[in-house]
Amino acid sequence: MPKKKKISTIAIPSEVIEKRIYLIRGQNVMLDTNLAELYGVETRALVQAVKRNLDRFPEDFMFQLTKEELELWRSQIVISKPAARMALRRRPYAFTEHGVAMFSSVLRSRQAVKVNIAIMRAFVRLRELLATHKDLAHKIEALERKDAEHDARFRVVFEAIRELVEETPPSKQRIGFKSDDE
Repeated sequence: MPKKKKISTIAIPSEVIEKRIYLIRGQNVMLDTNLAELYGVETRALVQAVKRNLDRFPEDFMFQLTKEELELWRSQIVISKPAARMALRRRPYAFTEHGVAMFSSVLRSRQAVKVNIAIMRAFVRLRELLATHKDLAHKIEALERKDAEHDARFRVVFEAIRELVEETPPSKQRIGFKSDDE
């Protein structure tokens, strides 16, 4: 009986993936170099596979960074040596969540499938975190509005108190009996 090959499980911590998700053009994306590293292939092989399947990667799935975006991205990751800046000879491709999902149909190795699942989970987690932050922002806005209403109510009370305090004191009249001496 032939031995079954044991499928190795690839455990990539979500933090490792989340650190490779960047905000470019208002979208969460992963760059081709990071994806190639995670999939265990060379970047040129990954880009070549994409180019052979361009019909699967429309603009909302993948785009190439402009020179300006590349420089901005480099400045965000704080690389000090201009000559060694990521050793990039070309502008990288950025893949949105949908573009990364499309890799499952282009890269068909077991490792690619497992990595793809881990990346999708990281994107979902990131979306959930953003939704949580939006909910918190809405709650804070509601509290601020509520405080503004309370402030208006208290302002009326404070104004009434101020008016009472600022009123001229009544003339001093003696209370009690008057004596003839006075």
